[in-house]
Amino acid sequence: MEIQLSSLYGQDLYTDRGIYVGKVEDVTVDIKDKRISGIAVKNVSPNAFNVGRKKGVIIPYRWVTAIGDIVIIKHVRRQLAEEREDSEERER
Repeated sequence: MEIQLSSLYGQDLYTDRGIYVGKVEDVTVDIKDKRISGIAVKNVSPNAFNVGRKKGVIIPYRWVTAIGDIVIIKHVRRQLAEEREDSEERER
């Protein structure tokens, strides 16, 4: 799949179950592998992720299933996302 990175900015992001996640703010690129590694999302819905005081979340690009007028990612249970964030904070 070939896309222009600039076309992703500002797009709405949903799970494949129709849950609104937020808006694409930025894209992280792995220069060495010449591929997108993640999508930075702002205005994150509490129904999707509990980000606490953080301004957003970075979604791994491997979760993306479709890109068009919107971006669709695999559905992730909210509880699982919260557990992952807790473990990341403990590692810091």
